[in-house]
Amino acid sequence: MEQNPSEKPLEAPAEPSLRGAARVEAYLKNLPDGPGVYRMLSAKGDVLYVGKARSLKKRVAAYAKPALLPYRIARMVSETAEMMFISTASDTEALLLEANLIKRLKPRYNVQLRDDKSFPNILLRTDHPFPQVLKHRGARSSDGIYFGPFASAGAVNTTLNTLQRAFLLRSCSDAVFHGRTRPCLLYQIKRCSAPCAGRIDGDAYSALVAQAESFLTGKSRLVQEQLAQEMQQASQAMEFERAAQLRDRIRAMSQIQARQGINPATIVEADVFALHREGAQSCVQVFFFRAGQNWGNRPFFPRHAADVESAELLSSFIGQFYDTRPAPKLILVSEEVADRELLAEALAVRTGHKIEISIPARGEKREVVAAALQNAREQLIRSLAESASQRALLEGVATAFGLEGPPKRIEVYDNSHIQGAHAVGAMIVAGPEGFQKPEYRKFNIKSEDLAPGDDLAMMREVLMRRFGRLVRDATEQSEQSDKWNKWPDLVLIDGGPAQVDAAYAALAEVGAGDVVLVGIAKSIERESGREHFCRLGQAPFRLDEKSPVLYFLQRLRDEAHRFAIGGHRKKRSKAIGASPLDEIAGVGRSRKKALLSHFGSARTVAQASLSDLQSVQGINSALARKIYEFFHPE
Repeated sequence: MEQNPSEKPLEAPAEPSLRGAARVEAYLKNLPDGPGVYRMLSAKGDVLYVGKARSLKKRVAAYAKPALLPYRIARMVSETAEMMFISTASDTEALLLEANLIKRLKPRYNVQLRDDKSFPNILLRTDHPFPQVLKHRGARSSDGIYFGPFASAGAVNTTLNTLQRAFLLRSCSDAVFHGRTRPCLLYQIKRCSAPCAGRIDGDAYSALVAQAESFLTGKSRLVQEQLAQEMQQASQAMEFERAAQLRDRIRAMSQIQARQGINPATIVEADVFALHREGAQSCVQVFFFRAGQNWGNRPFFPRHAADVESAELLSSFIGQFYDTRPAPKLILVSEEVADRELLAEALAVRTGHKIEISIPARGEKREVVAAALQNAREQLIRSLAESASQRALLEGVATAFGLEGPPKRIEVYDNSHIQGAHAVGAMIVAGPEGFQKPEYRKFNIKSEDLAPGDDLAMMREVLMRRFGRLVRDATEQSEQSDKWNKWPDLVLIDGGPAQVDAAYAALAEVGAGDVVLVGIAKSIERESGREHFCRLGQAPFRLDEKSPVLYFLQRLRDEAHRFAIGGHRKKRSKAIGASPLDEIAGVGRSRKKALLSHFGSARTVAQASLSDLQSVQGINSALARKIYEFFHPE
């Protein structure tokens, strides 16, 4: 969220030598008695806490009396060396800005929404005569109708697969659509109506689109009744093949509804938030209902202190959750939310429609919330059990490799390539909370003088880039709270003594030779469970074949291998699908799309005359000549 025009940073000078309550008190004389957002910073510049207030002066005055504060807040005040303030025009703007800053800055003392992946949607495009249906994630920048959110990509893929069977809409890209002259396999297996090959006219296809839109907006029963009538009419007219096709479409629609589980009749569009706590551990289970259908659920485990009130926790979580997502008209919660009316008003400002936050007391809505609460309780129990198991495994790793204590951050490295082509290095991260996927990294191998398949040189480049940056940041005393600035307690690489020697040489060259590094080498027979572990200056050793620690290390290695292969395949696919149009200056995404839509393929663009290029919408004479000369340098 960008700063609104009504928000003004406040200059509040204070004595630099002061710290803690005295430092906080020094700001009071310059603060207004109005709404705003404040930040508390440590001596290093790290943001400790972000808060909002109806009156900045009164809120900050409360921090200046540490004897009356809870222990956690008093400790936060004692660490405060500086404060920053932004005055807002209203309480609503303050709440929205607070949620945005918490998500962006991740202060230590705030409730933090840790899993902030975007949710997938189904997009029905409207910028083409024959609309395409596809999965969409991210900003809603394309023209079309969006349906979602869905809880997972798997739920979207399942629904899309069934939508193809029920409504026969195309899923191919525009370039593929315009380049085809006969139907593809999807037409043969009755999952597309083949508009690309003229097997269906525009009016009939528009009718399919309208039926799909009706189904996704909650009118599934009406669509099924219409199809049932058409099936009956086709049967009476002895058009048995068409009747069978309609029957299969009705069955496909029924399968979508059967997979959705809970489908309450009284909830058309709503999100459900249920909170269950065990001390400092919490689970918020979120259910999504759209068009009267259950589109899945997902658990979240926000980070917070044990003494944070549940009402504050839930309010902060919901504010961050909808910071980049549209909120539905109804939000159901399992318990009271702090500043409930203010939160609803703030979300309404962002989405442009009225929003109600409700705690249902009876009926079907109450049953749905109770079901979500039960899911939250069970999910938290499983998470706590997994955390205990993870701690035991990390303690076993520390014992196996002689570490001072259980590692909090393990980095695992691997490479993937085909005879040196499209080479990619990969780093995965694991710790007490399992795999830390937001901190995974891919490295495009940049060295051009590498021999094809030289894994040692690739690993050397990756480690030197990664740890060279760490050393530079440490030398320059960088205070950026960047994921790259975190040093690992243990580094694992796939390889034996030769790989370990090369890795340590690379680390020593950049000044990081004290990093603990272990190589995992397969046995000669390459059997799982007979891996050897290699450390610099030590003989390779093995762990018990039935040891849980061995299984854990194998999972880390396999995850790094999976991630590296995925990066390599993506890079290879991109290279295969690259278009020469990408190399022409001035031809961006929209102009490339216009050219491919007009000519059908890049090859046809290359064969087009200058006058043909000038006839394409968005291509002026100068750009047309540039494109023509690119393909005809003579």
